[in-house]
Amino acid sequence: MRIRFKKWARPELEASAFYVDNPQDYKGKWKTAFKNNSNPIQMELGCGKGTFIAQLASKNLDINYIAIDMVDAMLGLAKRNIEAIYKEKNLEIENIKLVRHDIERILLFMDKKDKIERIYINFCNPWPRPKHRKKRLTNTKQLLLYKEFLVEGGEIFFKTDDDALFKDSIKYFEDSKFKIINKTYDLHNEPIFEDNIVTEHEKMFSDEGIKIKALIAKMQ
Repeated sequence: MRIRFKKWARPELEASAFYVDNPQDYKGKWKTAFKNNSNPIQMELGCGKGTFIAQLASKNLDINYIAIDMVDAMLGLAKRNIEAIYKEKNLEIENIKLVRHDIERILLFMDKKDKIERIYINFCNPWPRPKHRKKRLTNTKQLLLYKEFLVEGGEIFFKTDDDALFKDSIKYFEDSKFKIINKTYDLHNEPIFEDNIVTEHEKMFSDEGIKIKALIAKMQ
């Protein structure tokens, strides 16, 4: 998603207690980034405006979350949305860390010691042109990177509106030796998640009559 530059975003992020400007400093020791360092850690790749992670994390205070995007303006909006949702619930923001980084280089700040239990990928860029498909967050080369820091049996929850991306992603997961334990081509009529959080994109696509595709893959 393209978003206009927001001059306030960088200063607000730098002043935020739950923004991490130098994620490489936590490589192999992400548990220490959180107040409750005994909680398991999950991650969202491409967190966008942050409403999904804010709703998820505020419902699961016994889990710590790392939310990654690479655009200051987007992360600035995520920060504000997280603050608003936590304020509405009268909660302190202690189980989310926002990170600005290129996900293609995720191993610069993650490794096997971080023991991530679950990754969420929601409505990522489908990169339809063949020359760009290696940029997909579900591409085989990316999935192999995630295996470097997922725990044994760790999961990836993936949602998309894009038929071609979903079809290709099924093969990517199989090629990278993930086991697809559940999938659907119509999430809202065939739910596979216990408590699906409808994202902004998800509502928009559903309102247009586009069916939401989803899968859960498990690391073997």
